[in-house]
Amino acid sequence: KALDLANALESAGEESGVTMVAVPQAIDIYRIKEETSIPVLSQHIDAVSPGGHTGSNLFENFVASGIDGTLLNHSECRMTLADIAEIVKKTQEAELISCVCTNNIETSMAAATLAPTYVAVEPPELIGTGIPVSKADPEVVEGSVSKVKAINKDVQVLCGAGISTGDDMAAAIELGAEGVLLASGIIKAESPKDALLDLVSKI
Repeated sequence: KALDLANALESAGEESGVTMVAVPQAIDIYRIKEETSIPVLSQHIDAVSPGGHTGSNLFENFVASGIDGTLLNHSECRMTLADIAEIVKKTQEAELISCVCTNNIETSMAAATLAPTYVAVEPPELIGTGIPVSKADPEVVEGSVSKVKAINKDVQVLCGAGISTGDDMAAAIELGAEGVLLASGIIKAESPKDALLDLVSKI
């Protein structure tokens, strides 16, 4: 299933000219990197060093698997600011992508001080609902863009939660977001590729 979705991302990206990135479970990363050409991020990395940390997601292991970067602090896998800072620094040193998820303007500002590649603002109450943040809470998108850019103009801002259609994507871009983070709107679609092409059809 993960490889099928990755193939849909690759195909839709090639047809549309829009960069599409996979963020699969850890066990699927190596295979997707081997069988597709799309960028792949891990869903989480633990702030631990090599040693006695059974069950932890070690940065060095993910690098060896070929990741292009990592998501951090998703609402379903929250992290402390200190741990986020540690992994962002490691990605910077390795010239990899870091995408820090936030839930409001204040946490977006805190994340921006760490200079990640992306800050992705996602109100957790909207995740998986099909109600797009760009319509339900446009202020959190606009506010995050404004405050993040004031802190570090090089940090790109994404938005997520409830994004599933071309109209949702267009609204997010209109609010200043430079891309979107999404899952259920594509995973649950009858044809993920068609859903992806619709998503980028109005930008």
